[in-house]
Amino acid sequence: METLFIFLRGINVGGHNKIAMQDLRQMLTDLGFSDVKTHIQTGNIALKTQLKDKTAIASKIEQSILDSFGLNIPALVKTETELDLILQHCPFSETEKENSYFALLFDVATLNQVKALSDYKFPNEKFIILNQCIYLYSSVGYGRSKANNNFFEKN
Repeated sequence: METLFIFLRGINVGGHNKIAMQDLRQMLTDLGFSDVKTHIQTGNIALKTQLKDKTAIASKIEQSILDSFGLNIPALVKTETELDLILQHCPFSETEKENSYFALLFDVATLNQVKALSDYKFPNEKFIILNQCIYLYSSVGYGRSKANNNFFEKN
C-alpha cells in the first residue's frame, strides 16, 4: 500500500465549509482507504491505498465530500516522493527555509501567470513559482505575509 497525501482546498476556514475531522476520516475509511490521519482542522490528510490513479482518487474523494457534506471541495493528491521533491527543490537558503512556506497548485503555472506575479514585490518577502508549487519566504511570518494564498488566488 502506498501512502498518499490529500490536500483539501478551503475547508474549515473562517467558519466556512465546515467538516469535522472525525467525520472526514470515517468517510475516507468507508471509501476503502486505510490508516487515515488528518492534521488538526486543515483538511490535510495522510492515508494508505492500493489505488494508483491520483486523478481518480481525487475525483472519488471530491464526489464523496459532495455526497456526504454537500460541499464542492477540490482535492489535490500527492505522493510521498512528490512532497519530498518539493522540499528538496526549495530555492531558499538554509536560514530562509526556517521561515518559508509553500502552496501547492493544481496545475503548472503558465509563463504568463509567472510573469504577471513577478511584478509584485513585498518588503521582507519573496516568492518563487516552480512547476506546481509556490515557495514563499517571509521574515515576518506567514500570518503577516502579503504574499499569502489570498494574494495568489486573486492574481
